[in-house]
Amino acid sequence: MGDVIITYETLYELLMREKSRQEIQKLDKDFFNDVIKYIKDKKDILESQKSKDNVFAAKEIERTTKQLESIYRILKELYEKRENKIFTLALINSRNQSKIDTSLLLPEEIKFYENLRNNLSLYRKGILDNVLDGKLPTFEEPKVIKSDFQDKMLIRFISPVPKFVGGNEFTYGPFEEEDIANLPLNIAKLLIEKGRAEEI
Repeated sequence: MGDVIITYETLYELLMREKSRQEIQKLDKDFFNDVIKYIKDKKDILESQKSKDNVFAAKEIERTTKQLESIYRILKELYEKRENKIFTLALINSRNQSKIDTSLLLPEEIKFYENLRNNLSLYRKGILDNVLDGKLPTFEEPKVIKSDFQDKMLIRFISPVPKFVGGNEFTYGPFEEEDIANLPLNIAKLLIEKGRAEEI
């Protein structure tokens, strides 16, 4: 997948391939950077169209807006398909300690996989192994990384939001109108309640 140019068609093709095959599919190591640049380019086109004043502008704006919404849906579904596969890999590894090939995972996904695997193994040993040994379940609480892969929501900002610090001590933003972000669920819901963003 080296040097693949991100377009709507290539994203759709990646999604179809991920959906049709059991094993996780290889993505270019710069996939996230390339996608972010592609979305920015699309948003720049949309802003340019909004500045025009002619009979074709409204249709162009509608077409680009719909394409952006489709891109967001594709990316969300692609992420969730890969997320399910990564969870399955982590579950298998936690059960039989077999060596899992992580070469097809992106660097961010490897961290996700390792975090899942370690926590699954911790609970399996603490609960199942102890019970089989005639003991009550006991284990140390898993060490959760602050950037934790908690439940998140993909949102679009409908008004600017300055930089702020979340409950996990991480700094978010600043965000401009039309920016897209995948934020922790509680933060995303709060922004939606305040009318600053909407769910994609």
